[in-house]
Amino acid sequence: MTSRERFLAALACQPLDRPPLWVMRQAGRYLPEYRALKAKSSFLEMVRTPALATEVTLQPLRRFPGLDAAILFSDILVIPEALGQPYAFRDTGGIQMAYRLDSRAQIDALAPAAAVPEKLAYVGDALRLIKKEIASTGHTLLGFGGSPWTLATYMLEGGSSDDFARAKLLFYTDRPAFDALLEKLTSSLTAYFKMQIEAGADAIQIFDSWGGILAGADYEAASLQWIRRLVAALPPGFPIILYAKGTTPHLAAQAASGVRAISVDWTAELAAVRAALPANVALQGNLDPVLMTTTPEIVRTQATRLLGSMRGRAGHIFNLGHGITPDAKIECMQALVDTVTQFR
Repeated sequence: MTSRERFLAALACQPLDRPPLWVMRQAGRYLPEYRALKAKSSFLEMVRTPALATEVTLQPLRRFPGLDAAILFSDILVIPEALGQPYAFRDTGGIQMAYRLDSRAQIDALAPAAAVPEKLAYVGDALRLIKKEIASTGHTLLGFGGSPWTLATYMLEGGSSDDFARAKLLFYTDRPAFDALLEKLTSSLTAYFKMQIEAGADAIQIFDSWGGILAGADYEAASLQWIRRLVAALPPGFPIILYAKGTTPHLAAQAASGVRAISVDWTAELAAVRAALPANVALQGNLDPVLMTTTPEIVRTQATRLLGSMRGRAGHIFNLGHGITPDAKIECMQALVDTVTQFR
């Protein structure tokens, strides 16, 4: 069984001798080869240059052949940029949008969703290059993007934020304007994901990174309903994975949204989540990323504990509970790969 077949079988909740493995945000500053490339090209140059994006995507697979999937090297904020709101990185850390959306007129002035595939053609080119490179290895190729709500938070705040108060304020005080923005983002993501699928992505992961900042009663209206619409607009049966940090109370509703798999953060007990959700929805996760900064022995112990809790349960893709951090240790990552690939 190839890595791709193993991954897709897990998404279909078929029994396997071990779960497939990949690590969110594989291309990170923890890899020396990534840092060497980053010293020559900026992050945005690497995102926009298909050959460089391909190289960064493949770096983790070369160092850790036991990984079952490659995730496209890109950024969720290419969508706002394609709509006419560029982004950059602050010297002090975090995201800085070129401007923030302050009015309905600015929302209406954003580029139409139909323009997204052409403006982001470099993403499709990168996916095709990656697909060609991994054809002989049998790895899965994952595309991705942000959720409509998560993208809206950056656009309305003008960048990173501690509380995303402006995004919430628009939701509470001007629902028509909020809905107009989320409609545009949902349509744009639909076109973008269809382009990724046509370019060779085997699955798509949606990152609702800021879903957990919403009041519980508002998660459906502000975020999940738009994810549901997005999934419904994609080819029937195509595997979509949803990751929404800090939204454990909404896992059942997420599982009913039409996605194939739910990615769970490290605060939830994965076996308990498995018992509570439908058997035809796969789970991904959920080792605490901080463990990758400890020791190989600790990683092996904690990964084995998690694997044991899911033993005999179909539909598990082993992953971290969030993105791997820049200070992760190579030896810890190797210990994780060895532990998962040797587990039976």
